[in-house]
Amino acid sequence: MSEKNVYTHGHHESVLRSHTWRTAQNSAAYLLSHAVAGMDLLDVGCGPGTITIDLAKRVAPGQVIGVDASESVLEGAARTAEEASCANVAFQTGDVTELEFEDGSFDIVHAHQVLQHLTDPVAALCEMRRVCRPGGIVAARDADYAAMTWFPEDPVLTRALDLYRQTARVNGAEPDAGRRLLSWAARAGFDDITPSASAWCYATPADRTWWGSLWADRVTESSLATQLVDYGLATPADLASFAEAWARWMEQPDGWYAVLHGEIICRA
Repeated sequence: MSEKNVYTHGHHESVLRSHTWRTAQNSAAYLLSHAVAGMDLLDVGCGPGTITIDLAKRVAPGQVIGVDASESVLEGAARTAEEASCANVAFQTGDVTELEFEDGSFDIVHAHQVLQHLTDPVAALCEMRRVCRPGGIVAARDADYAAMTWFPEDPVLTRALDLYRQTARVNGAEPDAGRRLLSWAARAGFDDITPSASAWCYATPADRTWWGSLWADRVTESSLATQLVDYGLATPADLASFAEAWARWMEQPDGWYAVLHGEIICRA
């Protein structure tokens, strides 16, 4: 098991293609009623910043900081914020397990699809709580890979999903994070937790093409593909078969894919 955090997906274009699709509405709806004007917000693991910028617009004139480990991704986030004329957001490199902020610096501390990639998600939640003001909110949303479901069934896609989960666990992470968020938050010392769940669904022709194409690329060209081979979990021929299965799925007129997420609102 890895002792450090390894981002299983990496930052290949196919990964960023998915991340830049995300908005506060489609990825943080459970938080929106709590994000009001004047609040200061920290978005950890913010990636290209599309959710961060949406949240910044909601809490303006409150100040928002997006933190991520990838400097190159943050450069793109800063450009997106400038194009959106969003002046109350800034981006900086950082580590969710060692945040460079004083205690009680933010009204909301948010993480989307972050805890699933960490070797110690409970420690991360404790750190998020540390920088949250008393009475503020620590919010997290994570996918649950074992709960993903699709139609038509395809044993090759089933195997690809299973191997993704194995790869994440070799990296010391927990791909089935969604169902564990409530437990992790309780272990982090929160006693006022509101759990919920929501899903992404890809079933229209355009959505199938987008989702299937990015995953076909991801399983052959991203860091995930490299790790699958390096860890001895798959061969290059296997990766090609996974991409072919994704191509088959997205051509199905009745193709349907759902990604379940767990969510938590924790009062500090």
